[in-house]
Amino acid sequence: MDTKIQLHRLREMLAPVLETNAFYRQKLTEAGIIQPNDLQTLDDYRQLPFTTKEELSADQVSHPPYGTNLTFPLEQYTCLHRTSGTTGEPLRWLDTAESWDWWGRCWGEIYRGAGVTSADRLMIAFSFGPFIGFWSAYHGAQMLGALTIPNGGMTSDQRIRAILSNDVTVLIATPTYALRLVEVAEQDGINLSEASSVRVTIHAGEPGASLPATKQRIETRWGARAYDHAGATEVGAWGVMCEPQAGLHLNEDEFICEVLDPETGNPADEGELVITNLGRVGMPVIRYRTGDYVKLKSGTCECGKESHVLEGGVTGRLDNALIIRGLNVYPATLENIILKFPEVQEFAGRVYGTGTLDELEIQIESTNPNPADTATAVAAAIRDELGLRAIVKTVPLGTLPRYELKSKRFTDERALQPKT
Repeated sequence: MDTKIQLHRLREMLAPVLETNAFYRQKLTEAGIIQPNDLQTLDDYRQLPFTTKEELSADQVSHPPYGTNLTFPLEQYTCLHRTSGTTGEPLRWLDTAESWDWWGRCWGEIYRGAGVTSADRLMIAFSFGPFIGFWSAYHGAQMLGALTIPNGGMTSDQRIRAILSNDVTVLIATPTYALRLVEVAEQDGINLSEASSVRVTIHAGEPGASLPATKQRIETRWGARAYDHAGATEVGAWGVMCEPQAGLHLNEDEFICEVLDPETGNPADEGELVITNLGRVGMPVIRYRTGDYVKLKSGTCECGKESHVLEGGVTGRLDNALIIRGLNVYPATLENIILKFPEVQEFAGRVYGTGTLDELEIQIESTNPNPADTATAVAAAIRDELGLRAIVKTVPLGTLPRYELKSKRFTDERALQPKT
């Protein structure tokens, strides 16, 4: 998108924000932004202070329950959602009717990228609690005119029966849960790649659908094309996968995006994603440090769309990186290595020890009649691809936890150790 248009939209948003939003009025005036026209260039924009999740959380603690990042009177807000709490205390987030429709339009881009139309029948496989991701997917589907199949409160078995009986064509779920549904179906003797009408799966909440090994596993077991997307409760749905699936497009019609070196704050091809949303006037984020580690892809995307593309989607969370014997290792990287082995049914990992004595232990469930062979092969692959020695152990099938939302496969036990 033309940066002039982005800056124009930003100035439009800042007019009411500077007038009535106490949180950003203070931050921006301290940075010398008194009126919207004080921002004329991208360089002006880059001088704005960052916003962090920690300061938003602190603001809500100091001014419960919603903090001071509110542009309008409370009665103008119609939707309340909450972050998952994966990386700290959950944030409460409010939307007006206008910004909720903006969410729906952002999801419209996700659906268009995946080739979803009003003729499709969608299952959004989630319990519909306070987490925003699947509510916004539902609203986007309503705006698209597609039929959505209710499934809140269902068990995995019941969801599978609903997928089959309603000829569902699009499944929306975390990558972990999409594979969990396959596992449950197989236990009942059902091959979903043959029995279901699902042709497209759409995923978020985890990096899985952009990881080649996980993506291939989903596509093979569902007999469908798997699409990634990315977003956050406090930010919006900012990442879209196009039909060629050559990376994750930044939705620059609705967001100003930067990739910055997390240490220096300087522009970089690989680093932390920083975002300003342009359609959420009632409770915006401006130069928000997402904590997502990403890598910009050079060249033009096969689809011809003019926007920046992230290679491999979101690599991982900066605060989830495992530093093992001096190496930065993202759980998603380990997942991509481990799930290249089709006989691995499930896995879990833990890091323990101190300093140079750190150890990475991986437990795997394997369908191989000789599971120790799989363990040896997984350990060799981790060593060859990362230069890291891992202790890989086998456990009986069905031993490890299963997840219906985001997986929590890795535990850093060093963080649990008492400090001396």
